[in-house]
Amino acid sequence: MAPPNSTPRSTTPDLPPKILKSTPRTYTSGGIPLKPADYSAVASTPTPAQRYPRISRPVPMMRPSYDVVVIGSGYGGGVSASRTARAGKSVCVLERGQERWPGEYPVSGLEALKQVHISGNRGQSTHKVKDTEIGDPTALYHLVLGEGQNAFVASGLGGTSLLNANIFLEADKRTMAIESSWPDELRKPDSLKEYYDRARAMLQPVPYPEDHPELMKLNLLKKQAEKLGKADKFYRPPQTTFFEDGVNAAGVEMKASTLSGQDCTGVNDGSKNSVLMNYLPDAWNWGAEIFCECEVRYIKKDPSGTGYLVFFAWHGNKRNRAHFEDLFYNELMWVRAKELCFLAAGTLGTTEILLRSKELGLQMSPRVGNGMSGNGDVLAFGYNTDDIANAIGRQNPPEDDLHRPVGPTITGIIDMRGEDEAKDVLDGFVLEEGAVPEVLSQFLQAMLQLTPGKIYPENNASQSGYNRLRKFLASAETKIMGPYSPGSSINRTQIYLIMSHDSNEATLTLEGDKAYLRFLGVGRGKHITELNKFLAKATHAVGGVLVNSPFYAFKYAGLGEEEITVHPIGGANMSFDGTGEGGVTNHMGEVFTGESAEVYDGLVCVDGSVIPCALGVNPFATITALAERSLDCLSKKNGFTIDLETSNGKLDLLKGTPRVTWPLTQDMMEAQKSILDAAGESGVRFAEVMDGHLYVGDEIEDFKVAEKHAIGIGSTARFFLSVDTYSTKNLVTRSDHASIATGTFTCSALSKDPFMVLRGEVQFFSQDLSTPDTKNLMYKFDIVGTDGQLFHFNGYKIIDSNMAFSPSKTWKATTTLYVTITRPDKSVVGRGILHISVKNFGDELKGFGANGAPGTLIRLGSIKRFLSFFSLQTAGYFFSPLRALRYPTPAAAATTSGLLPKVSPTSVITLTAQDQVQSTLHCWTPLQHNPDLPPILFVPGASVDERIFALPTIETNAIEFFLGKGYRLYVITHRVGKSEAAKKGYTTYDARLDIKAAMEYVRNKANQEKMYCIVHCAGSVAFSMGLLDGTIPASWVKGMTASQVFFNPKFATVNMLKARSPVRLPSVYKRLAGDWFDCVSSTNDALVQRLTDQLLRFYPVGGKDEICNSTTCHRSELVFGRLWSHKKLNSATHDYLSNMVGGVSMKTLENLMYAGTHDTVMDNDGNSLVTESNLTRLRGLPILFIHGMNNAVYTPESTEISLATLRDTFGPQKYVERQIFPGYGHLDCWMGKDAYKDIYPRVLDHIEDVIRPLSNDGASATRD
Repeated sequence: MAPPNSTPRSTTPDLPPKILKSTPRTYTSGGIPLKPADYSAVASTPTPAQRYPRISRPVPMMRPSYDVVVIGSGYGGGVSASRTARAGKSVCVLERGQERWPGEYPVSGLEALKQVHISGNRGQSTHKVKDTEIGDPTALYHLVLGEGQNAFVASGLGGTSLLNANIFLEADKRTMAIESSWPDELRKPDSLKEYYDRARAMLQPVPYPEDHPELMKLNLLKKQAEKLGKADKFYRPPQTTFFEDGVNAAGVEMKASTLSGQDCTGVNDGSKNSVLMNYLPDAWNWGAEIFCECEVRYIKKDPSGTGYLVFFAWHGNKRNRAHFEDLFYNELMWVRAKELCFLAAGTLGTTEILLRSKELGLQMSPRVGNGMSGNGDVLAFGYNTDDIANAIGRQNPPEDDLHRPVGPTITGIIDMRGEDEAKDVLDGFVLEEGAVPEVLSQFLQAMLQLTPGKIYPENNASQSGYNRLRKFLASAETKIMGPYSPGSSINRTQIYLIMSHDSNEATLTLEGDKAYLRFLGVGRGKHITELNKFLAKATHAVGGVLVNSPFYAFKYAGLGEEEITVHPIGGANMSFDGTGEGGVTNHMGEVFTGESAEVYDGLVCVDGSVIPCALGVNPFATITALAERSLDCLSKKNGFTIDLETSNGKLDLLKGTPRVTWPLTQDMMEAQKSILDAAGESGVRFAEVMDGHLYVGDEIEDFKVAEKHAIGIGSTARFFLSVDTYSTKNLVTRSDHASIATGTFTCSALSKDPFMVLRGEVQFFSQDLSTPDTKNLMYKFDIVGTDGQLFHFNGYKIIDSNMAFSPSKTWKATTTLYVTITRPDKSVVGRGILHISVKNFGDELKGFGANGAPGTLIRLGSIKRFLSFFSLQTAGYFFSPLRALRYPTPAAAATTSGLLPKVSPTSVITLTAQDQVQSTLHCWTPLQHNPDLPPILFVPGASVDERIFALPTIETNAIEFFLGKGYRLYVITHRVGKSEAAKKGYTTYDARLDIKAAMEYVRNKANQEKMYCIVHCAGSVAFSMGLLDGTIPASWVKGMTASQVFFNPKFATVNMLKARSPVRLPSVYKRLAGDWFDCVSSTNDALVQRLTDQLLRFYPVGGKDEICNSTTCHRSELVFGRLWSHKKLNSATHDYLSNMVGGVSMKTLENLMYAGTHDTVMDNDGNSLVTESNLTRLRGLPILFIHGMNNAVYTPESTEISLATLRDTFGPQKYVERQIFPGYGHLDCWMGKDAYKDIYPRVLDHIEDVIRPLSNDGASATRD
């Protein structure tokens, strides 16, 4: 249909007169004719170092909900995102493909092959077909195999606009008036005029300029039109290609076309005004957040009743997709659309999403998936014509070939849609010339020669000997010189693309959750015959051979049919009668809830799926106009305003920021910083699946008990996470070693839908602050439910010395996760344990790989660094005794970093005992003192001081606990404690004098005759000695707690072996190193001390879980025995040991060893103090014996014997009690992280019992 008042070759129908009467240069900047070097591909070839814009975001930066969710990013998706963002809505765009910009599209066959995705049904319609899935679903080129016809579409940010031929043509009025197809609202004349104009304003289509170089294929098509007598039907159609440098309507800088003919595989010169270059940058600038590699699977109504839940599979970790396929498409991520959800995933994508949503309960019209069309597409070739067509695309033509460019893929058209040519609108069609991309150039000759059903010219001239020889030589030239040789058969081949009207009887169904595409009646018999005749006539007119469908080889490869469409439409057809009986959507694209006129508010289809019949022309202009109309109608219906007036100005997509941004939450800012910090770095990515059982409830605290109960009731749990370390360098240098986790968590006891995991943290080998010499693999993230529930997931794997030299325990440690689920108020929801199975671990390793910065060596280096880090950390605990020893440093000893703020003593007093030996007394007075309460005197053991009770590394120490109860507190550091006097070789018997001096001071200071005493270890032994021999009057004691030992010191096994050794170990040491053994050493010590440290690596300290690499811990264990159960200390306390543990003289040690092997306390002359007369001094003295069950210094029998002795001597006595504490050792009863919960309250109970006696005088309160 040529316009009546303009020349056919330079005008185009359906354009406003303003455009028709202007020269092409009006619509490009400048208008100066280009030189060959300007339009050649060489001028725009990107360099390897070139940077490309990125307007999409990493999926971990996604929010759980938006006002608007747009599924797909083609024309309909771009319009929806742009317009709703301009309306002030928060917008999320989900695109299955990847973001690629000009310069990143494949050129070579190998590059292109990596970007091919084939899906659908393999085989022929007359035989059994098989489901097919080949390649990456996010690949750029998507071939969908169908029964009767195949479809070729694009997958990427920008949708099919990345690969189409850019031709902007409106649907003719007769097609839009078909009553059995279109709704009344769209059958009205010019119903789309305003919206075509909106689309035109953004896409800026212009014909191929007259002042540009002549294109041989364009001239050939014009010649064919003339020979057919259709010269008036030929014109240059408008296309969305820039032919001169400039800035487009969205503000994006465009480059002049290099006329490379590469449109069908992606134009790398920056001239293609695709959706990626206009609507999407506009949406980005107005605040839309775009996410790639997100394949939407289905949609559900939001449980709240408003909005929709969009479930998608994230292909971010595509290496693991095949290995976890059973989970990949089942345990889906999701995002909430609070107001509007637009389906724009392309005809096939949108229809598949609707079908799956319908299967899962979203009711809709039964016509979904029906009435589809291939838009009457016919692809054919005029092979080996008399004229050179030069229709083979080329990214980088040689210098001598620059004068004959290929041009854009389509530049000319023979338009046969007019009433004068097609009385029946369904017989109308358009014929356009095309170009084959470079990637197919080497295969085209073979494809055309092997294709059967060729139609040869019948006239004699074509069969002459000269012509036959010319054609033979041209074919040979192709084989010898290649397809670009000017005289070759391929260089003389014209490519045809017809768009017409088919029967609209194609269907898409779901079978086994896979899409099945059937094109029924695709040929429309008689109509196809007429098209073939037209093509044959046009081809024969220029001496060529007509070859229909060059993809006949597909049949031989078992890849379906030879017919192919690049314009599939329909499947969610607009209803011609306004109800679900006549279609799937109404005139605005809103989805019907069934067969009635009722629609889902806010669920809208805006792509080719809504077009109810073949258009007979390139469809993207109509798709864009329909989308513009839908948004305009929805804005009026829902009461929002779209700002179409404000210009973006020139956008800087490389370094600029959008004009509209939405505030980031704290976790989003942290994740963003982690990602930005990794710029230019390479990291690693892997998927991890852990499953197990979770008990829902807070009454069970033990993980194993919770797991066992959860197994019994079938409460399963699992997470499926992609773990991204954006920079391996940052991972191994950061203290928390955090990676970002994204994925899902499922637990049927908590929700029927998966929980979303966004911006979670996985920390590798973080120091376990609760346990010394232990590291954790930490999993910390919020989980958001579809019903709005927000929980926190806290899981940890324990890496410690328990796995030493044990492969099975190493496997268990690295694959067992202890999980706690909590609410925002930190109340517990449930506990359980998750595991990695052997299969899932193997699949995890298969998908492990690098991400981030390009470059094979860089990426391999990143993998090596991560694996080395992980292996070395694990090996350190597997070979735990062989690890590097950890010495205290002077700086560490002096620092207060990491210490908790604690109450300082009220005063520190120096006391002098009766033998003139001085000791130190620390005093604390509570802010609110109760004068009726007795003071409490603490007596620590050997080689320690007041800090075992006033520890600055635990949440609540003993001083804080009892001070908070209103007691005045005193701690005496006696002569065998951590003091200078200890070096003089005093005994525990001597230390009783220091205790007496302290008690005298307390009695005087507190103005009370009696006090309560808490005595520990050597301090308890010295206290018992003073009581027994009368040095310390029992009348001064209100009551007491004897910790770990009293007057019957009995060594535990290892200590007993050392003490009874035939070799007197203190004497040996004394000869080698002197009389003093310091528990704190350094790398600068004498050789004997350093050798001692090395030998102590293998000292028998207990189970493997007691192995550590602290020299202070080792040395104190050597002289006193293991002083704690490591699990009861926290990491800070273990690191602080060098500050509170001193040393011991050999004389003191020999005294302790002698008493420990004789099970009784003795004076300095070796006389037992446990005599009948001495014991009488203890009559009626309230005593609480406490003992750690795992004590490796004094066996629990020590206090048991003392208790039994008192019973035997005095019979049952009130407040004489004993309690064993499971899991505790020796000093950890006072220094343990949980002692304030387990130990201190029991001591307090005894104190309160003593000061407020019970009325039952004769009862014994013994607790064993």
